[in-house]
Amino acid sequence: MSNVNEQLNMTGHLQIELNGQVVRDIDNLVVTAGKGFVASRMIGTSAGVMSHMEVGTGTTNPAANDTALESAVSSSRTAFTTSASVSGAVVTYVCAFAAGTGTGALTEAGIFNASSGGTMLCRTEFSVVNKGAADTMTITWTVTVS
Repeated sequence: MSNVNEQLNMTGHLQIELNGQVVRDIDNLVVTAGKGFVASRMIGTSAGVMSHMEVGTGTTNPAANDTALESAVSSSRTAFTTSASVSGAVVTYVCAFAAGTGTGALTEAGIFNASSGGTMLCRTEFSVVNKGAADTMTITWTVTVS
């Protein structure tokens, strides 16, 4: 009799572009609520799919029990630019923050399944990205299941 031990891991990575230039390329934490969300989708739960990103100014390191950003920037939650795509075990989300949206000294970001509230899948904290009112920012976020 063989002893089978298989583990499922989820990891995230994001790239932040400000005015078309890559300014951050970092890993993130898939939070406990996000992992529960993924597990619930295996039985066809009615919870909405991941659909929005939000940015903030919080500086506390991400923790597994996070359910929201530490300090979200008002009106920064934005719908994905394109539908999420899947290639093998990698899901890619892309979100464009237009001029005037998500403005400030940004230090955190998250993925959510609603335009407000909802379930957070991932959270990351990073060194400051200064997004001015006239700047545009695109975040490309990948989540890999391995």
